[in-house]
Amino acid sequence: MKNVEIYTQAHCPFCHRAKALLDQKGVDYSEIDITSDHEKRAEMMQRSQRRTVPQIFIDQVHVGGSDDLTIANNNGSLDSMLALIGQKGTRENIAPELR
Repeated sequence: MKNVEIYTQAHCPFCHRAKALLDQKGVDYSEIDITSDHEKRAEMMQRSQRRTVPQIFIDQVHVGGSDDLTIANNNGSLDSMLALIGQKGTRENIAPELR
């Protein structure tokens, strides 16, 4: 199984939506709550180059936020990411719209 990480904040509807999608797909993930953790927030911003939550990573590859995850699920590329990323480990091997 792939290592999935999701940076979240309490009371974030987009975070809840992304987690619900991952739960629906049966994906195990590590949740990193940055609500009051400034170091983890800085880590998220450095890794993703974004300030908003959620930010989702699969095997260290940045997928994006909730909308990006939904797009990937709707076009079938999320399943590919979950299957392929551990093999190649680069964004170039996933859906073009998420590069």
